[in-house]
Amino acid sequence: MNQVVLVGRLSDEPSVAKTENGKNYTTVHLAVQRPFKNSDGIYETDFIRVVLWNGIASNTSEYCHTGDIVGIKGRLQNRSYETEDNEKKYITEVIAERVSFISANRSKKEDSKDK
Repeated sequence: MNQVVLVGRLSDEPSVAKTENGKNYTTVHLAVQRPFKNSDGIYETDFIRVVLWNGIASNTSEYCHTGDIVGIKGRLQNRSYETEDNEKKYITEVIAERVSFISANRSKKEDSKDK
């Protein structure tokens, strides 16, 4: 079974792009804090690449911003590509199947009220 569940903050602004076939997609990075401290007493954070497609991409782009907390349910996917130097690169990413909007970044909401 290939299933991933993550909760974290969006570390970049979601924006929708289109494939050559006209499908909507967006790629974001989810900042997920580890549940334990390292040897220096600090919680480390992983930045996980997440790809959202079609309606999920559009809705996330419309309603979420950098710093918002979201829950993502999806699956892991590995893919590869070649660079201009003919070097093969591998990417592991999460393909989102469901996104839950948990909370918005308070400073963004307060900034929009002041305008």
